[in-house]
Amino acid sequence: MKTAIVILNWNGRSLLEKFIPSVLKHSGGADIYVADNASTDDSVTYLNAAYPQVKIIRNKENGGFARGYNEALRHIDADIYCLLNSDVEVTPDWLAPALEIFRTREDIGIIQPKILDYHRKDTFEYAGAAGGFVDMLGYPFCRGRLFQTLEQDTGQYDDTCEIFWATGACMFIRSKVFHALDGFDEDYFAHQEEIDLCWRARNRGYRILYTGKSHIYHVGGATLSNMNPRKTFLNFRNSLFSLTKNAPAAHIFPLVFARLLLDGIAGIRFVFQLKFSHCLAVVKAHFSYYYNLKKMLKKRSRGNKTGHYYVIKSIVWAYYIANVRVYPRLVKD
Repeated sequence: MKTAIVILNWNGRSLLEKFIPSVLKHSGGADIYVADNASTDDSVTYLNAAYPQVKIIRNKENGGFARGYNEALRHIDADIYCLLNSDVEVTPDWLAPALEIFRTREDIGIIQPKILDYHRKDTFEYAGAAGGFVDMLGYPFCRGRLFQTLEQDTGQYDDTCEIFWATGACMFIRSKVFHALDGFDEDYFAHQEEIDLCWRARNRGYRILYTGKSHIYHVGGATLSNMNPRKTFLNFRNSLFSLTKNAPAAHIFPLVFARLLLDGIAGIRFVFQLKFSHCLAVVKAHFSYYYNLKKMLKKRSRGNKTGHYYVIKSIVWAYYIANVRVYPRLVKD
């Protein structure tokens, strides 16, 4: 299978300088692309001089993660795309486990490796950890990461198992699946568009796997830190978008109503934490959601096959009320 590793870049010369060497060293047999989102630094000049073997696609403007990948992947001929963040260090033989699964399992559309923290390499990283899930209200969480609580990697997730969503930090996806879904939803701009993509893939009958036989190290927060109100806005709004677009039709409005209430509580909590800009971001997220509601309803996929899509009813209740901090206890309880 022809494999293309595609790294999206925006003014990330320092990240490319640091992490491209590991990708080149450990990715034999794959074509390596950098999709540049109209950078204003010298990223492209640097790559052309230092790594002429890296293929460059230049997008005309910075359309964020979603549009950036959509535009770039139209120009790449491959069977498998590996969408890889620019702040990722890969490891020896990291490609082989995912590619072997694709070779033997036609029903598998998307795969994610183990995501560990670049700065604490024995700890799972926030963006993806050991595979993503959502609760009934569409709140995302991961094996190895519940909200801000990160587990140490002791081999507890060295398995291969089905998950609900794969992280955009390192996502393997069949090109035919990506294009059949019309790629990422560009209304998201950034954050949680990978959850929406995976949910839509599941609605089409494709399965999504995590494999602990492959691992990479992710810096995280290189685009927007967790403390950035813009990220709070995008996460709250985009999660509501995904729920509206993809949840079973009979349950959408009760679920969204419950979500809006809980989001309001989260906003009040930000006030008590003196994070006023984050509270305002939640309010703005809701108004943006109302403004785009009609459009999101029109985007609902036909023939929803998701059915029972969630692991638990409420991750918020489990984490904040029942004091559950690790995934094994979450599913056990």
